[in-house]
Amino acid sequence: MKKFVLILMVLFLTAGVAFAKDYEITKKAGDYTVQIRMDRNPPVVGANQIAIGIKAKAADVTDATVLVDYGMAAMPGMPAMNYKAKTDLTDKKFHGKLNLSMSGPWFINVKITRAGKTQTVKLNVDVQ
Repeated sequence: MKKFVLILMVLFLTAGVAFAKDYEITKKAGDYTVQIRMDRNPPVVGANQIAIGIKAKAADVTDATVLVDYGMAAMPGMPAMNYKAKTDLTDKKFHGKLNLSMSGPWFINVKITRAGKTQTVKLNVDVQ
């Protein structure tokens, strides 16, 4: 009986992880509505895929340049960390990869440049 209960618990825990929802947030940046989705919720140490959908007046924006600045503020005994990730347009979304090197609070700034103007979406995540 104990074996059955143990197997059942492992099955439920595995199913919960397998069907965990992506980290998703929608924010405004000027005239844009920006939907950001990361493949891990919460984001984890290591590689995390990011997909960024941009809309202007309900139409998909595909003619922009999107750069992701991300990092961690300085802490006692540790300098600030700052990184950049380029994105590629696929299926009307800008895709990139963030390599988060340690757990803790990280900032993510999505910079959208279109027609010579840059708008920025800022968010914070707690990396596990």
